[in-house]
Amino acid sequence: MKISFEKYNPLWKKQFETIKNEWEEHIGFLNPEIEHIGSTSVEGLSAKPIIDIMVGIPHEKDLDKVPPLLKGLDYVYYEKYNEDMPYRRFFSKLVDQPQNLGFPEIIYAGDSIPEKLHDHALRIAHIYVIPTSSEHWLRHIAFRDYLRMHPDVRNEYQQLKEHLSREEWHDGNDYNQGKDPFIKREERKAVQWYLANKK
Repeated sequence: MKISFEKYNPLWKKQFETIKNEWEEHIGFLNPEIEHIGSTSVEGLSAKPIIDIMVGIPHEKDLDKVPPLLKGLDYVYYEKYNEDMPYRRFFSKLVDQPQNLGFPEIIYAGDSIPEKLHDHALRIAHIYVIPTSSEHWLRHIAFRDYLRMHPDVRNEYQQLKEHLSREEWHDGNDYNQGKDPFIKREERKAVQWYLANKK
């Protein structure tokens, strides 16, 4: 498969704000910090048109309070990933309620992920719920801000993505491995830069 991108679209920011408002309505009592991350959050960067959102909560013990609060909405909750990443809860926001599209609301350990659920046309956003004290919160925020403030790095990333988009990939995870060396290198720089400049 080839990975297709779209040029930066200001609509992505509006989509993020709409989803942010929805999450605040449903989990606001957990005092979340909701941030737009990934390539759709960086003006001028091409991206797959799926919004990446990080929802930070103050306490890890509250992670499992979140999934029931999204029940009956347009989300699939991937419980199957909790074993490998116990510090995170992952959701996809779909164009309609999962049952209307023929998908389960929850994908449990041992379940196969329906092939059609990988269809980009059905997914609006990926949402990652993690504690704000996590190193993963820091590195995602730092990398986003670093790309926004360093046009040379952003342009290098854009060129890499354009190059990779011409290659054939087994799936999205395979493609992500192609980006991995660049991201790991620049994330380290980004975290150092972010911590040095944080007020």
